[in-house]
Amino acid sequence: MSAEASEAEERQRAVYLLDAQNKAVSLFEEIERTLIRPGVSEKTVSNEIHDLAAERFGVTKHWHKRVVRSGPNTMKPYAENPPDRIIQEDDIVFIDLGPIFEAWEADFGRTFVLGEDPTKLRLRDSLEPVFLAAKTHYLANPDMTGEALYELACSLAEKAGWEFGGQIAGHLVGSFPHERIPNDRITLYITRGNDQPMSRLNASGQKRHWILEIHLVDRARQIGGFYEQLLTIG
Repeated sequence: MSAEASEAEERQRAVYLLDAQNKAVSLFEEIERTLIRPGVSEKTVSNEIHDLAAERFGVTKHWHKRVVRSGPNTMKPYAENPPDRIIQEDDIVFIDLGPIFEAWEADFGRTFVLGEDPTKLRLRDSLEPVFLAAKTHYLANPDMTGEALYELACSLAEKAGWEFGGQIAGHLVGSFPHERIPNDRITLYITRGNDQPMSRLNASGQKRHWILEIHLVDRARQIGGFYEQLLTIG
């Protein structure tokens, strides 16, 4: 394979991933407009998201579980499964989805606030700046390790007045199913212990693409917020 062909394929992979994310943005806009409301359970909203994604966006598969969390459940990281909860009038809610668009994975998360609670609004509004600060640092240092980026995310969370809520700050993403190594919870994640450069190529010699996720929590108030999207593109 020529270098030109390889570069063209890499550009096309990036286009596919960005297109999947753009479709996820549209899906989330519809979710915010029609589905995030008080008086219904998280599970109900999750089921409604499944139906909306299928009917309006042609999504028939989600590569990871749909996550809808409100109130104190927003403190819980992805791996946990807190009891279903009814969304309240003045809640903070976050959604984390992994829809597959035409065989390409999106992984996208956003936080919504019902009502005008100033702490919840400040938490929500802290997420994107922390994400962008971490992404800017990564793009200037693409050979940094997964552990170094995780530690940076924790530091940025603290500077913003919060605590980082998860044991990972992201992971690989790609065509479905993306690269996996059985029982490996380190080298394919942005987390402590990953001492590998994030610029390292995959087994096929392709560039790895990463998702960055920011989970900020306020333990005193028992609330959290979540923001997730592509790190290496866009």
